[in-house]
Amino acid sequence: MLVDKYNRVIDYLRVSVTDRCNLRCKYCVDGEFPFVAHDEILRYEEIIRFVRICSELGVTKVRLTGGEPLTRKGIPFLLKEIFSIKGINDVSLTTNGVFLGRQILDLKEAGLKRVNISLDTLKRERFTEITRVDAFDEVLMSIEKAMYTGIRPIKINTVVIKDFNDDEILSFARLAKKWGLEVRFIEFMPFGDSALWDSSRIVPSRVIEERIRTEYPLEPLSNATKGPAKMYGIAGSEGKVGFISPVSTHICSECNRIRLTSTGMIRPCLFSDTEYDMKSLMRRNAGDEEIREFVESVVEVKPANKHEKGQIRKCQRNLRSIGG
Repeated sequence: MLVDKYNRVIDYLRVSVTDRCNLRCKYCVDGEFPFVAHDEILRYEEIIRFVRICSELGVTKVRLTGGEPLTRKGIPFLLKEIFSIKGINDVSLTTNGVFLGRQILDLKEAGLKRVNISLDTLKRERFTEITRVDAFDEVLMSIEKAMYTGIRPIKINTVVIKDFNDDEILSFARLAKKWGLEVRFIEFMPFGDSALWDSSRIVPSRVIEERIRTEYPLEPLSNATKGPAKMYGIAGSEGKVGFISPVSTHICSECNRIRLTSTGMIRPCLFSDTEYDMKSLMRRNAGDEEIREFVESVVEVKPANKHEKGQIRKCQRNLRSIGG
């Protein structure tokens, strides 16, 4: 079992499979950015081996992220291989949804049961403005295809930014109710070279929740998955809304995850710039036991908190390179 020095059990691994993305979201990158060389990206066999070693240490849950994971070929194969690892009982995917619709059947056949889709606006022109790509229709089509193929739950991740999309909070809540989705509102976070980042543009979760309550009664739900979202059901529907508050509230005390970047760095905390090089260890033919001990040592130094409440420190890496 992986346990850090604060007695948090680490059973969740987030794996970034690529730094590449087909969108250019303004809160993620500012202008053009270089991609990592192909040989610096972890090969699938390296990812599979690392997941297997982590499963032997007690990891049971894996999420594939990016970049945009579906820009990399063979994701259904990777999903199927990870599902086959003893001890892994939950494998999920975070995507921007553009390519999801055309791959959904292969992904479901590989074992995918649930998916998170990042979507920050329900207005086509605004979508193009934030992502710099005209692909809004493809994302909506992907959500519908995922619903029709029986993928559940479908979670929509929405970053709320003041004076950009905070006027759509109720629209997203209505979508959750109408389609039986789970919309998770995320506070704007300070990452990398974002052209949009400004602390004055943070909309606290309590403000988002209060706005939704003007239209819908919300029923508190238990957090069975130990995730960071504070979840509510929308009365009279299957729809749910959640609030992820990395800036206004400490969400670190129950953190159960570590991250593996696409370049093979283990990141024990999303909000810390400290990383540990697993890839070099693996590529110099280290044995499984040495890698296990390395993972245990990384978990041991996982920080207690991301920052002091109210004290916002900007991370140097952007989400594309970390894997959100």
